Amino acid sequence: MEINVFFFGILAEVAHTSFKHYSNVGSLDDLRLRIEDDIPGMVHYEYRILINSETPPENPLLADGDEVTLVPPLTGKWNTIN
Repeated sequence: MEINVFFFGILAEVAHTSFKHYSNVGSLDDLRLRIEDDIPGMVHYEYRILINSETPPENPLLADGDEVTLVPPLTGKWNTIN
């Protein structure tokens, strides 16, 4: 399975790229672990994850060709709505 990951803002600076390609990833949790292994500095940043430009449910399975986007907060921290 092939997954394309796009990094925006400070995350692109931390990753030293705006795009990475990952193979053999089954779930979003798997992908997150792979990204943190490849880019250890990512654990220090908050970010939202979009899959194919949409907010995913908790730990969805990924499909071949999915585009995952990591977006940092535009300003400050994310507001949490309870």
